[in-house]
Amino acid sequence: MLSYLQVRDFAIIEAIELEFQPGLTVLTGETGAGKSIVVEALQLLCGGRAGPEVVRHGAERAEISGSFSLEQAPHELRKWLEEQAIAADQELAIRRVVASDGRSRAYLNGRAVAVQQLREAGNWLVDIHGQHEFQSLTRAAMQRELLDAYGQHESLAEQLGIAHRVWLSFLNRTLELETQAHDRDARASLLKHQIQELEALALAEGEYQSLGEERSRLANRGRLAEGVQLALNHLYEGEEASAHARASRALAALRGASALDSRIAAITPLAEGAVIQIREAARELQRYLESLEVDTARHDQVERRLEAIEDLARKHRVPPAELSERARQLAAELASLETAESDLTRLRKELGAALDGYRDLARQLSARRATAARALAKDITTRMQTLGMAGGRFQVEVTPLESSEPAPHGADQVEFRVTANPGQPLRPLAKIASGGELSRLSLAVQVSCAAHAAPCMVFDEVDAGIGGAVAEIVGRELRALGEGAQVLCVTHLPQVACQGHHHSRVTKLTDGRATRTALSELTGDERVEEIARMLGGVEVTGKAREHAREMLRGAAAAAAAVKPASSGKRSSAARSARRE
Repeated sequence: MLSYLQVRDFAIIEAIELEFQPGLTVLTGETGAGKSIVVEALQLLCGGRAGPEVVRHGAERAEISGSFSLEQAPHELRKWLEEQAIAADQELAIRRVVASDGRSRAYLNGRAVAVQQLREAGNWLVDIHGQHEFQSLTRAAMQRELLDAYGQHESLAEQLGIAHRVWLSFLNRTLELETQAHDRDARASLLKHQIQELEALALAEGEYQSLGEERSRLANRGRLAEGVQLALNHLYEGEEASAHARASRALAALRGASALDSRIAAITPLAEGAVIQIREAARELQRYLESLEVDTARHDQVERRLEAIEDLARKHRVPPAELSERARQLAAELASLETAESDLTRLRKELGAALDGYRDLARQLSARRATAARALAKDITTRMQTLGMAGGRFQVEVTPLESSEPAPHGADQVEFRVTANPGQPLRPLAKIASGGELSRLSLAVQVSCAAHAAPCMVFDEVDAGIGGAVAEIVGRELRALGEGAQVLCVTHLPQVACQGHHHSRVTKLTDGRATRTALSELTGDERVEEIARMLGGVEVTGKAREHAREMLRGAAAAAAAVKPASSGKRSSAARSARRE
């Protein structure tokens, strides 16, 4: 439900703020005051197209903000918000900013979003009926959803959607295995050859790294021998200057001095350890030098082994160290190919069973849609007779889809067709020429399908081309619709305005240099004065005011008396559709 709307610098609106309540809210005012501009602002807030022309002359940008209560929001909207990672608990704040150069920005609960995302959210929140660019009633998908809601087929339609997803998953897997089966033999032969090559290589864990280190050692044995020999000379083999000779002389001096001072005796073992460590290091270096003797055969063997490993790694386009993992992957793929035939046979059976299940649900849904279509057509045709379209006829066509391939919504194409005048052929609802007729027809459909009403419905110029008793009936229908949903209606007729639960007046103000629009909520005598103005002419008379009071009293009394009967009538129609 729309709870708050703020508009700044939009068209001729400088700044307006309005709080909304549940029920029917009527917007009235003189012709040209800007009533439809309020609707256009709401349309822009919900993702409508924007250009620089919407910005008030002299302003830098137009800004529209609105708050929507989510207490009774559809489950689909909450799921969509979660998918978009938009945090929303009890309220959704929407903001749309259009700069004077035409650039537009949109926000949902403070998060910047694309206009397409804003439009998707707007489709759940507001339904605008009138001569506007996004009227959901003309969309084929919405017509199908309205029919399913009227006949209470939503549960069956949801089951059908699940069955379609199951069938589609089996189909995709089957096609994948069939493609694999087409060249399975060639692929299996290649895999076996590759696995045999890798098995013949018999690469041990860590072998490649170990061979690399050995290759480096064999290739640099000259430099290694030179460095080790130099270290050996300094440590042990040098005559006077070696570390071992000097450490030995130092040890002998300490032993002589230790007889004179016991503190030196405590230090002597450290020197003895140093002499021993130098001697052990020299022995290890000597053994290392012996191992560096030229072994041409071993060098050639290491090079050949490394070359074989690296060649196979290049062939498989993996690092040499990952050849073992590659062998495991190829073995797993070969095992999968070898079981593909049995898997394909099993999948084909499951695909057939899924298709049979889908078709059974589709047949049930088609039969129920056909029954509900007759009931809905009769209901709306009856309402048309009282909404200024006497002799008009409404029809819901449920026809098979041209394609026999399963579709997520079933095997039917649903189309609303209508003629507003007797003797004229039925035409698709989307091709209705008169905006007023389309608005009133939208009203008839929404009242008939009130259980599926959008959280907020807007009817712009719904009373175009009507008057008298028809206007009063239109007003009553709007009020009845407002009993279960939030309804906003722009109207010129007092018969409609008096039916509102709430009343706002749009006024155009000018100082000779600039023009702006103001909006105010009316109660009590202010509302009587506005309806009297709509009844009268240039001058509002006392008789007009009394007539206005009488209309308000009559509307309230009629609503109290008609509400239970109207509700029962709709329930009866729905029960009839279910029984059939």
